[in-house]
Amino acid sequence: MSAITSNEAHSALRRFDVTVVGDANLDLLFYGLPEELPSERELLANDMAIRIGGSGAITAHNLAALGNRVGFVTTAPGDDFGRVCQGELSDAGIDLSSCVPMQDARTGVTVHLQHRELRHMFTYAGATFRLDYDHLDLAYLSDSSHFHMPSYYLQRALTPRIQELFANLKHLGLSISLDPNDDPDHSWDRSILQALQYVDILMPNEREACLLAGAHDLEESITVLRKMVPLLVIKRGARGASAYCGDCEWHAPAETIQVIDAVGAGDSFNAGFLHAWTRGWSIDRALAFGNLIGARSTSQSGGTSAFRDREAVRAFTAAWETALPHSAT
Repeated sequence: MSAITSNEAHSALRRFDVTVVGDANLDLLFYGLPEELPSERELLANDMAIRIGGSGAITAHNLAALGNRVGFVTTAPGDDFGRVCQGELSDAGIDLSSCVPMQDARTGVTVHLQHRELRHMFTYAGATFRLDYDHLDLAYLSDSSHFHMPSYYLQRALTPRIQELFANLKHLGLSISLDPNDDPDHSWDRSILQALQYVDILMPNEREACLLAGAHDLEESITVLRKMVPLLVIKRGARGASAYCGDCEWHAPAETIQVIDAVGAGDSFNAGFLHAWTRGWSIDRALAFGNLIGARSTSQSGGTSAFRDREAVRAFTAAWETALPHSAT
């Protein structure tokens, strides 16, 4: 039997592999809509789906499906949609014991209108806007090896104190990853850059990287951001993913798959990459696994459908690991 590494021993002493603070809502997906959306007309979709959504919920769900011990903190409204979200997350094996009950709030909803190439997204944030720093139990969050934060700009009550949250968790010994996601207000508040001093992994997509850096193109944004964090990981859609650490860089091509929709693909990539990175896999292997999990999420509707059968997911993952050359481990 191989020796247990110090990192593995440290992780074993903690309750969770990853803790996540973020959003949970329902995604309503409509398929087959026309490219143009004229007003005052009844437009027919050819299919629809209702799935659990929110970057936090999708990432937490798929981390758990991959076999991680996950503690997730989100709001828990008392409406029917909230009970659906909480039930599905609990069924996935996620610990919800520190979620914040909000009986008077409503669960957020995002409507995705899927076109041939692009999509429209309309979000009612609901209780997501109300989660604040004083709701969080630092002892719970720090009983983990790694902390992940998505949707920086969507968590409006928490955003002013995210830097403080990161500083406290870093002091308690956690590694930290951040996916900023989009800013619905399009203001891209620069205070996020101050929080980056505590972040180990920054995980934007190409557009978000440019807006975070205040850069005109991706290469300029990479030059700026790679100086701010130990590891910069950029999701590039059909072009795969890239990572930058100091003077080193890695690039992994996207997986080829029949796509149903791309909802939650970036969050699923995050789950795959973090699953690998927290286990000490090489960066190139973690990128490849992130791409694999991101691609798998697109094979079914929404961000979690492809990961509901945990045994199938773990068998799929084991087969992928077995197929790798020994040197890739």
